[in-house]
Order: sequence, then structure tokens, then C-alpha cells
Amino acid sequence: MKLSEELVWRGFQAETTIKDPASLDTRENKRFYWGADPSADSLTIGNLAALMMCACFVRHGYTPYLLVGGATGQIGDPKDTGERDLKPLSEVEHNKACIREQIQRVVNAENVTMVDNYDWFKDINYIEFLREIGKNFSMTQLLDRKFIQSRIGEGGSGISYAEFSYTLIQGYDFLHLYRKYGIQLQLCGADQYGNCSTGISLIRKLENAEADVWSTPLVIDPVSGRKFGKSEGNAVWLASSDNGQGNFTSVFDFYQFWLNQADDAVEYLIKIYTVYDKTEVEEILAEHVAHPGERIGQKALAKGATEVVHGREAAKAAESLSEKLFARGAVLSQSDISDAAKAFPGAEKGISAVDFLIATDLATSKTEARRLIKSGAVSVLTAGKESFKITDEEAVITEAAIVKRGKNKFAVAV
Repeated sequence: MKLSEELVWRGFQAETTIKDPASLDTRENKRFYWGADPSADSLTIGNLAALMMCACFVRHGYTPYLLVGGATGQIGDPKDTGERDLKPLSEVEHNKACIREQIQRVVNAENVTMVDNYDWFKDINYIEFLREIGKNFSMTQLLDRKFIQSRIGEGGSGISYAEFSYTLIQGYDFLHLYRKYGIQLQLCGADQYGNCSTGISLIRKLENAEADVWSTPLVIDPVSGRKFGKSEGNAVWLASSDNGQGNFTSVFDFYQFWLNQADDAVEYLIKIYTVYDKTEVEEILAEHVAHPGERIGQKALAKGATEVVHGREAAKAAESLSEKLFARGAVLSQSDISDAAKAFPGAEKGISAVDFLIATDLATSKTEARRLIKSGAVSVLTAGKESFKITDEEAVITEAAIVKRGKNKFAVAV
């Protein structure tokens, strides 16, 4: 399958300046860049969709230049609703370091160049920037955008000069990367298409050259109808442990997220979030339809997406642990409990069940913990034994065990 065909098949096609997608297959200049602002210390599966598109280009021979926005991250991409809070510079630096590794791991390219727009913006002279760049940017282009109109129109919240200038800063990134590396293609999510087109205009005016943007649609949660991302309050993070801001999703929970997708969402998501080829996907979907009760599609989706982000070993461990924890009458080994300790929050054994639930965030207060125990919502799985419910509010967790609250919340006593 050619690149243009795979992009369409996987759903990686939204607005673009490229009139004929097939031209991507024979393009002489096979360099592209994609950028992300360090607005948090982890990316989400919303960002992951665009990274999977980047990985698709890489598999077809393109060379990636991946940008972490140390400069743009200090301003913040304008929202429809109002101003973003400025982040401390120390937080921006921390976030940059955290997401660099995630970007490189997902794209999985041998020849990847990581760049940071702070490196070229930190020494830019403001007057020179206005004379060269500002003079060649039409305000009409920006004022026509819906988010600007919603912010400055009647009843709008207004917009600061800093956020108003964000698109010009991002446009300059494209110009700079064209000048330094000869990059003529930018990849992005559909929500960034307007900002990216600014760079095209600058390259055309100042370099008398052509450049293109290829965007991918924002991924919509099939259940809620909202986009995947932190701004929607439904973030699934790529970090598997806490980097300091609480923005993480354990490998097990990451795997479970995909495993719990609805049947009619599997085909849509498996094309975006895994690297299975067309033949493999068709075989998986055929088996999925033939045996609807076995959740074959969801299992393949969960395995494939987890492998991309966390690697094969982590995906295999999450798959094995998931099967054992949810199997009726399952008996765990000590090794299973040790593996679970890598996936779930934990606390030391020898404390009361009430204190354990609070220590591992399975309960928010002693009152809630006692209520959960009394209602039979807490069960314990120890090595070599079937699970049993705790019903005594004075019970103590005496052994290494997995403690389960409800259907799918777990913690480990070690």
C-alpha cells in the first residue's frame, strides 16, 4: 500500500494544501515536521493520533523533524473560550523534557531530528521580527478565523496581544525550518491547520517557494462524542507514571481503555492507533464479527495501541494481568501479584483495610472506605487462593495481595 493510500485508509486526511494525495508517493523532498507545545508533562492519545500519522510517513521513507515548542509553550495556543494561564518557565522546561522521549518512542525513527523553537526565538530581535515577519503577515487572514471572531466579537472574552501573535510565531517556525533544513511539509491535527498555513504564506512571500500542510482529523470519542484530550477532561495520558503533575495513565489502565471500547468503534480506532496493516486489520475485523462475544477486535486494539506506546513486554504483561484479574474463579501466583505491583498503586501490607483503601486512593475518606467494605465492594486476591470479599470494617491486609474495589479499580499490598 502506498503512503497516499494508507493515509486515506487509516483516516489520516483532513484539510490539506496538497491537491493530489498521490503526489506524496513521489515527492522528492521527503522531510516533514510536526510540533507539540509542552502544555503538560505528558502527551495524550489525542496527540498520539497525529504521531501515528507521522509514523506512517516515516514507514514510507520520510524523514521526521519533531518540534517541542519551548517558545510557543510559554504563550499558549489560543482557545475559543478565553486566555490560557501562563506557565512558569521552569514548568515549561520540565514538560519539554518529559514529552521529548514520548514523541521519539512513538514515531520510532532511526533518523529523527528533535528541535525546539526556543532555540531560535530566544535571540530574535523584536524590531527585526516585526520588519521581516510582521510586515509580511496579513491581519485579515487571522481575523477571519472563527476562534478570533468568538473572542473579540460581542460577548467574547477578548484576547491578549500575546495569544493573538501565536499564529505568527508558529508560522515563523515553518519558515525557519524551511531555511535551515529545507522542510516543505508540515503535519498537524486539523485544529492547527490555520496556524500552519501562516508558515506557507511566509515561505511563499519571503523565499518565493512553495510549502504544504497535511492535517489529520481530530479523533472523537465514540461514546461521549468529544475529542480525545486534556481540554475535554477525558485525557488518557501516554506517561505511565507520575512525572510530577499527576498526568499519567498506568499501562494496565491504558490497555483497559482500549479493551473497553464499543464494538462499533473498533474499526475506526484500530486503524488510527495500531500499526497492523490492512490485511491484518481485515482478518481481525472478520474474526470480530464472526465471534462477537469474544471481543477479538477490542483485544487486538488494546494490544496494538499499548505496544506502540509502552512496548511489547508491557503490552504482554497488561494483557496477561487483565485476563487473570477478570477471569471467573481465577487464582493468581505470587509472580502475578509482583507484576500487578508495577501496574497499580500500592501500600504496605499490615495495615487496616480502611487505611489501605485511603492510602491507595481507592477511597477518599474513612467513611467512604467503611461504606465500600460494608456493601461488599472490596475483595482481595492472594497467591494461590480465589478472591474473597472483605466485610469486616476492622479487617487487616496481612498478605501480599491485589485489592479490588468494584469492577475495575485495583491496588496492591506489598
